[in-house]
Amino acid sequence: MNDLKIEVKGLTMAYGSFVVMRDINAQIKRGSVFIIMGGSGCGKSTLLRGMIGLMAPATGDVFYDGRSFWSADEDTRQAMLRKFGVLFQSGALWSSMTLAENVALPLSEYTKLPPNEIDAIARLKLALVGLKGFEDFYPAEISGGMCTRAGLARAMALDPEILFFDEPSAGLDPISSRNLDQLILELRDSLGATIVIVTHELQSIFAIADDSIFLDLETRTMRAHGNPKELLAHSTDPTVRAFLTRGAEGAVKASV
Repeated sequence: MNDLKIEVKGLTMAYGSFVVMRDINAQIKRGSVFIIMGGSGCGKSTLLRGMIGLMAPATGDVFYDGRSFWSADEDTRQAMLRKFGVLFQSGALWSSMTLAENVALPLSEYTKLPPNEIDAIARLKLALVGLKGFEDFYPAEISGGMCTRAGLARAMALDPEILFFDEPSAGLDPISSRNLDQLILELRDSLGATIVIVTHELQSIFAIADDSIFLDLETRTMRAHGNPKELLAHSTDPTVRAFLTRGAEGAVKASV
């Protein structure tokens, strides 16, 4: 089996005539944790939207298992989207639904399972992220870290092959962030999913990344790619080093 799960080829993302980033190329291996990193405003989340079908690229394409996403017909693209799970910032839960109802929503929308089986699966997914006993709580009744974990449970509802996370540690305290990193690695190992994460949090980057790309606001393109620890050790690019040494020595020591 080809170990390449995702390939980004010549991707340029733009809002009208304003180019956010250009000529992005990346290869993401099956079962790996891949980080999209860079400072604020460099286009990390815009790139993610181009990968998950929320925003069409100006040029270029994304390939999943060797199949073009943006050149595919709508039915094929929808079938590919069913293999994705997405965790948006802060979980993006429906406030009027309990945690179990939030997780059950994609199962109700995209499967023909009976209600009792959907409820059982939702409770299982919540248990997997450490939320057993909180199934009937509403998002306002739990902490931000718990909301993020509930969002992760919802992202896993349809047993996706690929999980996409947009700034999963945003707003979390250091302990909750570290616990989330550990949970991500455990889920990767147990589910065999490929995980793509947008983040600028150095501690998480050094703790969980197998590979990464660095997006640069000034040049509006990809400035480096590789394992972040290797980039820290060997990169001579001052912009990359400035980003990775912003407290990076302590992050590296903590994650080794």
